[in-house]
Amino acid sequence: MDVDQYENFPVASVLLPKALRAPIGIIYQVVRTAADIADEGDWSAAERHARLADFQAGLDAVAERRAAPVHPLLFGKLAGVVAQYKLPLAPLYDLLRACEQDIDTGRYADRAALLDYCRHSANPLGHLMLHLVGAATPANLADADAICTASQLISFWLEVAADWKKGRVYLPQADLQRFGVTEAHIAKGISDDKWRALMEYEVAFVRETLVRGAPLALRIPGRLGIELCGAVHGGLRFLERIEKADYDVFRARPVLNTFDWCVVAARTLVMWLSRRVGVEVRSIEGNV
Repeated sequence: MDVDQYENFPVASVLLPKALRAPIGIIYQVVRTAADIADEGDWSAAERHARLADFQAGLDAVAERRAAPVHPLLFGKLAGVVAQYKLPLAPLYDLLRACEQDIDTGRYADRAALLDYCRHSANPLGHLMLHLVGAATPANLADADAICTASQLISFWLEVAADWKKGRVYLPQADLQRFGVTEAHIAKGISDDKWRALMEYEVAFVRETLVRGAPLALRIPGRLGIELCGAVHGGLRFLERIEKADYDVFRARPVLNTFDWCVVAARTLVMWLSRRVGVEVRSIEGNV
């Protein structure tokens, strides 16, 4: 679970209300620490699991309102944020579960399995953000899940080659088989008709998911709402870049340049002022 990827609600932005920057920073630091245990360094799988078990003991201490046995300063700060904003700890336990999964799981059988991973690795940050601003209604949480999941899937499609080098393939195995794509396509960077058909299908699903969650940005007031509009249109622009690259994410990883960010800013402003998402999507069944 790479929290630096374009996958979740923003953790540091000038658009965020000033009062939220410190608590969001603490939450980010907690998540970053767990992610580093799962992904960084030269530890064995057993050592990583042991360190994450210690990390869970820290979360347990916060839940039980006692001093943490590990990372006492960090968990002490987290305890203060949890108490002040009455945050649930379930999202952080979910994130910890995703870190555990990152150690052992490098393939996902089907889309349902991949979405379940996203439910633990991406969606919790959206939940925590909504709890911080007192907007954790069922409708808002559902839309936040769509935005977070879509954003994480976008990062996966952008990083197919990099993830392969880490021993991970996030494209569902069932989808690979459906379109006649093998892992040799990824290993050798083959972008043929089969690969393009697969990626067209995956991109269409992500776009549909992202647009489904987009109305959340129009329900959240102030600068955070504008930030979310930008997150939606940033994600959509990345999808456009993948399409313009003819789905070849191997030779020229799609990136957003200055012009692209100007497009994102303009679309963000139009969405915020018009109070409309302004994006239509094709049914993914038309791409099968």
